[in-house]
Amino acid sequence: MDKYTEMLVFSKAADMGSFSAAARELDLTPSAVSKLITRLEDRLGARLFQRTTRKLSMTAEGHAFNDRCGAILDEIKQAEDAVMALHDKVSGTLRITSISAFARLQLVKLMPEFMAQYPELRVELELSERAVDLVGESVDVAVLMSDGLTDESLVARRLAVNKRVICASPEYIAKHGTPKTPDDLLNHNCLTHSAISHFNDWEFTTNDGIQVQRVKGNFHTNSASALHEAVKAGLGIARLATYVVQPSLLSGEAVPILQEHSVDTSSIQLVYPHRRHLSNKVRVFTDFMVGKFTPTPPWESDK
Repeated sequence: MDKYTEMLVFSKAADMGSFSAAARELDLTPSAVSKLITRLEDRLGARLFQRTTRKLSMTAEGHAFNDRCGAILDEIKQAEDAVMALHDKVSGTLRITSISAFARLQLVKLMPEFMAQYPELRVELELSERAVDLVGESVDVAVLMSDGLTDESLVARRLAVNKRVICASPEYIAKHGTPKTPDDLLNHNCLTHSAISHFNDWEFTTNDGIQVQRVKGNFHTNSASALHEAVKAGLGIARLATYVVQPSLLSGEAVPILQEHSVDTSSIQLVYPHRRHLSNKVRVFTDFMVGKFTPTPPWESDK
């Protein structure tokens, strides 16, 4: 094995905290990874990992070596990207993670146009509501609903404002009446998200400032798309992103409620690991997405 391969395997094992996970990512066997790391330690004359049956952790020497390996591997990647850029070639695998509703309703329908532009690119899309470790899980770019990042190793580009609307069907309103104040929601069946707890804390402006109303009802789901369908079916009141519910607002299948009290917005962002030079595949994807969603996202331009 050459030194580059040793560094690559060591760095992957260090990032993922597991020989087995590194082996899966690099399409090697766990025994091959273990033997390679052992050979690297023998050549360096230093132990890089402390190993037990349950845990893998780096030694002080391992941390020092990993810091330098990361910089060297990044330089190699930049050199490769520079050569590819000269030929305007975008290839390889682009790993994307996105919250489910946005992927289904907005992202997937753009993929034919994007992939037609880059036929040598392979896209892997994961739909997930959980927090994803972009570096540890080798994700190239994530679509998130957020207003800020606490991890300085990540870069964010805003695509659009994520506006949310409290809404119900005309049939529900005719049967149960229209809430006039946030407190009135306590007497209504509010449809809630079972996977994201804070989604059920609805914010409003009142004469006394910002009011947070914890809502409840008899229908719970882990899907924003399912909440949308439940609203149209007349089950109750839900808070939905406009990128989900805008078609129903335009058709009259859903009616906005408590608009004068609404303050609930966040940002739709593309987030990717920091690189001094962005890889071609991430660069072209971010540029494509920004072009599609700014300055006006498609669901607002359809008004």
